[in-house]
Amino acid sequence: MEHNFIVERRADYWIGRFSAMNSPCEILLEVGDRATAERLVKSAAREAWRIEEKFSRYRDDNIIYRINHAQGKPVEVDAETANLLDFADQCYRLSEGSFDITSGVLRKLWQFKPGAAIPSQQQINELLPHIGWSKILWQRPFITLPAGMEIDLGGLGKEYAVDRCAQLLLQHLDTSLVVNFGGDLYVSGVRRSGEPWRVGIDNPRNTGKQSIGELHVEKGGLTTSGDARRFIEVNGVRYSHILDPHTGWPIANAPRSVTVVANSCMEAGMLSTFAMLQGSEARAFLEAQGVPFWLN
Repeated sequence: MEHNFIVERRADYWIGRFSAMNSPCEILLEVGDRATAERLVKSAAREAWRIEEKFSRYRDDNIIYRINHAQGKPVEVDAETANLLDFADQCYRLSEGSFDITSGVLRKLWQFKPGAAIPSQQQINELLPHIGWSKILWQRPFITLPAGMEIDLGGLGKEYAVDRCAQLLLQHLDTSLVVNFGGDLYVSGVRRSGEPWRVGIDNPRNTGKQSIGELHVEKGGLTTSGDARRFIEVNGVRYSHILDPHTGWPIANAPRSVTVVANSCMEAGMLSTFAMLQGSEARAFLEAQGVPFWLN
């Protein structure tokens, strides 16, 4: 992957852009000069690329590959990886097994691209025994996967990278910033003018081209979960990429998109994903959490 970034001046802030985790990434900074903006954006980009390289399931030289190819043997992990596994374990328990980092193997059957076919129930049944975080032995710092199982931290990685980059930059700033990775973002505080940052809400029915609203975010993380970009329609039925690890099928009657604001990007991501997994009960779930949200 070619690693580069650009920094541009806006009316009263700098915006840095780069690509990571298959997403367009932006850093908005209220600093005075280009050199400072470039230094900070470069620092954030390097951190995002580091996290991507460390936790990507597409590489054969990182900790995820070692875990997934250990053939039933225990693997010792570092503290950063252990913290993410602890968080994944917490998500699994809180969601009663619906948020499961072992369910990524379902991608072998479900291809969310034009012309993709619906897998048969027999195919799904053959794969289900290889899903279930409860089947994994996790005793920090050792993780043991039964042969044939794998983990995928893709549902956590981008939100984790947002929070990490924000923490890194805030060590060198006395002004607010926005870290935005593909619509998952963190806002550190109000702007120097005293105004909140304004965040547009994507229209899932015309994604990337139309906003259906605007949120004023003073501080916290914001994420959107949904199927605007990843779904298939077969015989008039729409199938979302949000899959139920218990059944192997897409969640039925889920919203097209859920946007949540919380204390951190990881917390917002957890809640927005949990809401999608609730299907038709998404609104009731979010209302019970007492967090700002936008549901479509």
